[in-house]
Amino acid sequence: MSVAVLLLLGLGLLEAEGRRNRCFFNRTQESCVCYNLSEETIGSIIQCLPATVVEFQGGDLEKYIAFPIGILDSSTIETLDSLIVRKIIIGNILVPEILLARVLKFFSYTHVQELAFESCIFQGTGDWSDMDGLTLPIRSLSFHNVTSAPLMGQEQAFSSLSRWLGTLEELAVTGSHVTSLPCAIGRVFRALRSLDLAQNSLGDGSLSPAFCQGAFPQLQELSLHHNNLRSYRSVCEGVKLLPELRHLDLSHNELMADPSSSCQWPASLQHFNLSNTGLDEVPTPLPPSLEVLDMSHNHLRAVDISLSSLKKLFLNQNLLQAVPSVRNYPMLDTLHLDNNSITELPRDEVKLLGRLRDVAVADNPFDCSCSGAGELQALAAAGHLGQGWPGDYRCHSPAEFQGWPVAQVPVSVLRCDPAAVVAPICVALALLGLAGA
Repeated sequence: MSVAVLLLLGLGLLEAEGRRNRCFFNRTQESCVCYNLSEETIGSIIQCLPATVVEFQGGDLEKYIAFPIGILDSSTIETLDSLIVRKIIIGNILVPEILLARVLKFFSYTHVQELAFESCIFQGTGDWSDMDGLTLPIRSLSFHNVTSAPLMGQEQAFSSLSRWLGTLEELAVTGSHVTSLPCAIGRVFRALRSLDLAQNSLGDGSLSPAFCQGAFPQLQELSLHHNNLRSYRSVCEGVKLLPELRHLDLSHNELMADPSSSCQWPASLQHFNLSNTGLDEVPTPLPPSLEVLDMSHNHLRAVDISLSSLKKLFLNQNLLQAVPSVRNYPMLDTLHLDNNSITELPRDEVKLLGRLRDVAVADNPFDCSCSGAGELQALAAAGHLGQGWPGDYRCHSPAEFQGWPVAQVPVSVLRCDPAAVVAPICVALALLGLAGA
């Protein structure tokens, strides 16, 4: 059960009726939502007992801040242990930290694995000493659009929580105006695999202190999209000490590719998202072992890189006028080039594209001369064109086919290569003439 409900149940508040202060159980989704947390909510909280997900929306816990919280008796501990709830969501609630610190330890008697706070205000400071040496079953913790005191100066609180935080596997702090993370905090999260810091105010100088030596030693996925990052080199310098990093999302930052950089990305990095970063050229260096590179929604006019390990390349929504040579990516199986300025697929590239599993070139201004339409039709016939075919493939030129679906353009030999037909006929007539003579 949630921190708030544990508190209210522990206080033994009386039941009361209230239409706007009630809990509603969805049997199909095995979820329960309680509105306007208060004494009136308790009257229907029993409906949430069969739920695996319990959500509390609205309420003010400040008036309970002085209520004493005693030690749980054996019957209450047994009841908590029997609950099947696995995820708790707390939204739009004012949470006094001193109250949260007192009751968080009660989660150790439950099987809750995920705890999420959405649009909450954390007020004051808490005394976390009761959490010293305590481990909770929660493995995923998230905060979205929350307001709290700055993290700087709270190292002691994190020290008291270290045994639990050292087992946490997923952490998200999004949309909460975070500007920095102290180095000491990162060292507490010894088992963290995924960290989402999207939609915050992190700048280039924020990363090196946050990801210092020894911080987040097991981190594999890091999301930094929608922040204030600018320098490609500074980001590289900031995360280079993350030895297990595999997924990095830098999308929706206005990045600038530095003229030259010797920074080396973590060798483990395999998935790199640079979409919507305003880049007009491919930045260097790229991580050497990349398998997935997303540079969609940028201003690229050319892509001339070689990555022997690359399997998926997303370049849609750019300004490319030509297809990048597939020869540079021997392991490639997916190539997306939608919404560029490509007019045709060169015949030699089409043969190489034919070995890919998923090719998308929709919404380009195709020249539907014989070779332009024919190569696309051949690629589609072989089953290599993915989503968008045939409706999103239309001719831009010549005038006679403008607006036509590429799939409907006739590409007969007689129309496209009359010389290939006329020449044999002329030769045959000449031979007949000789035979008659």
